[in-house]
Amino acid sequence: LSLSLSLSLSLSGWSLCALCLSPFTMPPQLLRLCVALGLMPMFTGSRLRQEDYPPRITEHPSDLIVSKGEPATLNCKAEGRPSPTIEWYKDGERVEMDMDDSNSHRLMLSSGSLFFLRIVHGRRSKPDEGSYVCVARNYLGEAVSHNASLEVALLRDDFRQ
Repeated sequence: LSLSLSLSLSLSGWSLCALCLSPFTMPPQLLRLCVALGLMPMFTGSRLRQEDYPPRITEHPSDLIVSKGEPATLNCKAEGRPSPTIEWYKDGERVEMDMDDSNSHRLMLSSGSLFFLRIVHGRRSKPDEGSYVCVARNYLGEAVSHNASLEVALLRDDFRQ
């Protein structure tokens, strides 16, 4: 594939276009290149459609200040075709959510928002406090939301402990 790819890129757009005729057997980077250059043929049915478009964030998360132990939601909505998948990142690291773990306190809502059943915050461990972004992806690309900070408000009783 690499020999074929380098030869096709050095030839005319028609050669690259011929290489782009099978979008389901090519690497995603090459598929994005073909789409970006406008060389991707349009398919119907279960294949690539002319209406497909990359993700776009339609609702960005907002900064939150939440009390320890309280629920919270960081909103994120995205559109794209096909519908994008959404992932959350906290301080640059992917947020893990284990739906099968009954002790997990974070859930991804169907809208793409991140829901905290309760904000966890201690003297030594502050796993929920930080800067969050959501990333929406489909085969045509990705969109990254604005940063949103989640801060834990300390109540007067917390200072006495």
